[in-house]
Amino acid sequence: MKIGPRMVLAGLLMSAAGAGAVYAAPPQAAQADVATRVKALNALLAEQWQHNLENAPEFATILGDLRYNDRWSDASLAHAQAEYAKTQDFLKRFEAIDTTGFSDDDKLNQQLMVRQLKDALRAHDLKLDEMPLDQMNGAHLELAGFVSSIPFDNTKEYDDYLARLKAVPALLDQVTSVARQGLKDGMMPPKYLLEKVVTQIDSIGTPAGIDSVFAEPLKHFPKSVSAADQKRLHDAILVAIDNDVRPAYKKLGEFVAKDYAPHGRTEPGVWQLPNGDAIYQFDVEQMTTTKETPEQIHEIGLAEVKRIEGQMTEIAKAQGYQDLPSFRAALKTNPKTHATSREDILNRYRNYLAGMQPELPKLFGMLPKTKVEVVPVEPFREKEAAAAEYHQGTPDGSRPGQIFVNTGDFANRSVLTIESTAYHEGIPGHHMQISIAQTLPKLPPFRQQAGYTAYIEGWALYAEQLGKELGFYKDPLSYYGRLSDELLRADRLVLDTGVHYKHWTRQQMVDFFHEHSSEDEPDVQAETDRYITWPGQALAYKTGQLKIVELREHAKKELGDQFDIRAFHDEILGGGALPLDVLEARTDAWIAAVKAGKAPAHPAKS
Repeated sequence: MKIGPRMVLAGLLMSAAGAGAVYAAPPQAAQADVATRVKALNALLAEQWQHNLENAPEFATILGDLRYNDRWSDASLAHAQAEYAKTQDFLKRFEAIDTTGFSDDDKLNQQLMVRQLKDALRAHDLKLDEMPLDQMNGAHLELAGFVSSIPFDNTKEYDDYLARLKAVPALLDQVTSVARQGLKDGMMPPKYLLEKVVTQIDSIGTPAGIDSVFAEPLKHFPKSVSAADQKRLHDAILVAIDNDVRPAYKKLGEFVAKDYAPHGRTEPGVWQLPNGDAIYQFDVEQMTTTKETPEQIHEIGLAEVKRIEGQMTEIAKAQGYQDLPSFRAALKTNPKTHATSREDILNRYRNYLAGMQPELPKLFGMLPKTKVEVVPVEPFREKEAAAAEYHQGTPDGSRPGQIFVNTGDFANRSVLTIESTAYHEGIPGHHMQISIAQTLPKLPPFRQQAGYTAYIEGWALYAEQLGKELGFYKDPLSYYGRLSDELLRADRLVLDTGVHYKHWTRQQMVDFFHEHSSEDEPDVQAETDRYITWPGQALAYKTGQLKIVELREHAKKELGDQFDIRAFHDEILGGGALPLDVLEARTDAWIAAVKAGKAPAHPAKS
């Protein structure tokens, strides 16, 4: 990893200040000084992590830490300002730590934390937190979707949930205040997407009583909750849903419909925002963890689209078709390529995962210890949700990882990409990578739970192609589906930069999509809106995949007969999610160590 000049300067100043004591001391004293400073770093990392858990109770719940299970995050403007000051303080304290003499791992822990804190400050300076509502994210969706991540194993956890429901009005009022500030500052999502938010809020808030998504936990009380408590909690939670949650949703919906959505921006590109170009540059850097420019990324995307469509054309001709467009058209009308029911979609995912599981040791030394399950996307978000998405489980495995699959409009959903998506979301993709990262023993928690999108999504896209290496995609159409999925990720490089950098209209995006993808129409529309509302995120997949492939080829070339694919994969997974520049430096160091006989060329046993 390249160390920024400010970090170097801070280190030099610290070294100079203590130079006499450090360099004049005998070796044992110097080692003791290093140990003291490492201990101070680890203590500060622990303090910052604890602060994160307190300030993000939902995240703590997801991790199985239930100390704050009765509350929501503070979403107020005042709290955001206080957090900004706290982040500045943490940054100052981390930068003040002299890492001279530290191990590479300890140095990296400090460097990654400094980088993370600086990024958080930049995001706030760009006012990105002033757009709290859109059709992909926002409290209105997150509260409802969060229910499935909350444990309901005893009476206290139901009482915690009741407290959370009663606090929904205060939280949504805070969100409204933030949105109003964004409106004042011109930080607005597109108008037509905010109109979708109104529909979402209504669909979540309208169902009453036991029909509400918030009443789901009442349908499966565990035996540990007494009959008397079941009756008390059942009645109290229904009252909270009807008297607190639903009125709060109605109030939020009226605000969005009357006071917020009408003022949404008119162009889809983030460039229309105040400081929009700087915002997009920041988003690109954050999501790719590279220095590639939007123009470079756009050109890479076009080249990848051309390459992948060439492979797809070969399959089309092998199937007896003249060209790719005629093959695509035939597949769209072929009933065999579409799902027959909601359950049909779920079962296909489950069967592919079951087939992959016993083959993993051929490519990996480390294996996931927690289970993964396939569940349908909740009805209230079917229209906007992706075809599938992964929700991480708890590190201790008490809650498995979950693949949420969109089974809505099943008759119009192609089954051709289910195999590749199962590998992407489950194993050896997201579930494998995240569940391994969560339990890496030598990493501090902030690295076990790191969220670098280019690494995480790049790994999952890379994982799709591993199915071919293991002998899967036996049906040519299923492999065509994998190429379709890869093409989608290449399209994203073009579409994201197209709308936010080249000022494309939404119709230009849809037209490109229709010409260069095999996506179903519902997915074309939802994906287009996703790129508009989430600048830069769509760039992460292909960027990360291309980097991992590049590192693999480099390692094979450098190590020759010493190269072992399992050891390579374990090295890629063994540091948790990392920025791509750091991942490259880590891989280069591993290659050098293998050459020198200082690192195992074969995988560790999990």
